[in-house]
Amino acid sequence: MRDLPDSVLFSCTHNSVRSAMAEGLLKHLLGHRLYVDSAGVREGEINGFVIAVMDELGIDLSKHRAKTFDQLTDTSFDLIITLSPEAQHRAVEMTRTMACDVEFWPTFDPTLVEGAREQQLEAFRQVRDDLLQKLKARFPLDLKPVP
Repeated sequence: MRDLPDSVLFSCTHNSVRSAMAEGLLKHLLGHRLYVDSAGVREGEINGFVIAVMDELGIDLSKHRAKTFDQLTDTSFDLIITLSPEAQHRAVEMTRTMACDVEFWPTFDPTLVEGAREQQLEAFRQVRDDLLQKLKARFPLDLKPVP
């Protein structure tokens, strides 16, 4: 089992779907134990399907404001998890001069799915559930409270 980092940044292309979901999920699981943020390579806006599928788990992302790497107020992270190839390249470039681990978790972009609303929602649910599974495998969730 790996140690819990003090701070984690999730990144994808627009910070409107994948990285926003990952941020919300990890904050829900361990937000009381570490600092979690997210950013995109380019500007975006939170996707309504993200709000809907995260709400199904009791996680409210309606107030999430997408931001880019350039808009981060703090760039001192112990771990950056990238979810798209474009974000991976940006994170590697950003961390050349800092001590920070970068992990690439290739994650499907559910906005590519066309069809009826329910088909699209199902694609977003699948990404959400895949991210949740990866987070549970990567981070120790059975931590005892600090006395």
